[in-house]
Amino acid sequence: MWHEKLSFYPLLVSQQASSWDKFNQQHVDATVNLNETQLERFKCAITLSDFIFSSAIQAPELVLPLFQKDNLLIPELPCYKSLLQTKLKDCENEADLHQKLRQFRLQEMVFIAIADMLDNIDLDSSLKRLSSLADELILGSLKWLTTFCEKQWGTPTDNQGNKMPMLVYGMGKLGGKELNFSSDIDLIFTYPQRGETVGHRRSIDNQLFFTRLGQKLITALNQNTRDGFVYRVDMRLRPFGESGPLVLSFDAMEVYYQEQGRDWERYAMLKARLIGDSHYNKQLENMLRPFIYRRYIDFSVIDSLRRMKSMISQEVRRKKLVNNIKLGAGGIREVEFIVQVFQLIRGGRHKALQHKRLLTVLPRLVEVGEISEKTRQLLETTYRFLRRLENIIQALADQQTQTLPTSELDQQRILCILNTASWGVLVNELEQHMQN
Repeated sequence: MWHEKLSFYPLLVSQQASSWDKFNQQHVDATVNLNETQLERFKCAITLSDFIFSSAIQAPELVLPLFQKDNLLIPELPCYKSLLQTKLKDCENEADLHQKLRQFRLQEMVFIAIADMLDNIDLDSSLKRLSSLADELILGSLKWLTTFCEKQWGTPTDNQGNKMPMLVYGMGKLGGKELNFSSDIDLIFTYPQRGETVGHRRSIDNQLFFTRLGQKLITALNQNTRDGFVYRVDMRLRPFGESGPLVLSFDAMEVYYQEQGRDWERYAMLKARLIGDSHYNKQLENMLRPFIYRRYIDFSVIDSLRRMKSMISQEVRRKKLVNNIKLGAGGIREVEFIVQVFQLIRGGRHKALQHKRLLTVLPRLVEVGEISEKTRQLLETTYRFLRRLENIIQALADQQTQTLPTSELDQQRILCILNTASWGVLVNELEQHMQN
């Protein structure tokens, strides 16, 4: 089937021959265990995505077994937690950790790309897989590194001797479990109470312990090694931004947001989600909820939101962004902005709106009378179309971009994946969505 689809696109036919020839030259007989159908899928995958092709060249032992799997279309999530635990079980040092994290990320991201590009997996399943994979890579790294740091500096405790964990907030699309294919991740680190470490010949302050742990976690995820990276990590949304401490206690977090928190930080915290389970989660969420959601209808925030929206538009003009489906007029950012404006203004009165995921909040806005059903359908249809297109664009080469490609090869790849007649037809459909 895919061989027939590719035959309608001349550049894809020649690209397939070229990609297959390069792979075969470097890895002779590597595909002997693939049957005819599996081999056809592999050839199509390395044609449609430079990311899949380069991953197959780099690690055929990780990529080729994916084409022997028959469960790409099963809607249930892979159990990333247990798979990663197995992978890290015999991890000996930080260098070993970095390598195994990157190998795991490569294999699972290729798996998701295959499902997106060849099997037309639905958007919800794709976003769920991407977000859950990120969660488990963060938690798996944190768990291993916490044990590693405790061996060097002792176990952090409060004044009553209770062990203190570091908690990680996922912000933005990670917080909403809507992560895109090649997204960076915005994180905030916190811990419950001050104290010091025990069980080591020399104690250190909890703040120092968790700062070191946070630095190691960022390096484990962000550092580019010969095996690549796991995620680009952005810590600028934390209290005081780049100039602030890398990690804060709960009390320090509460004081900051009560006394210095700004409206854009309220907007950012709408999607903030604590990754993983801890009996401290509810305490922290209850502590910060009053900052995010006001009990009264919060019209005072409108001017701030208007300024924020103006800054987004200025950024688009300054960067001279063209054909950008995220920041352009009517793009992904504007759909998000519409929904989150209602959450900030009305969320204190309507608890149903206090949810991280955009597609969950949209129908609730209809239920509480803020938007019409027609508007909901328009926003959801646009959002789904744009997010699907965004994931495909990023999976072409695992690059963080939301701009339509200018190369004819990439355009034909997208047309083939979306089963669209011509580039003009796709652009017209895109313009109509964004205009709406």
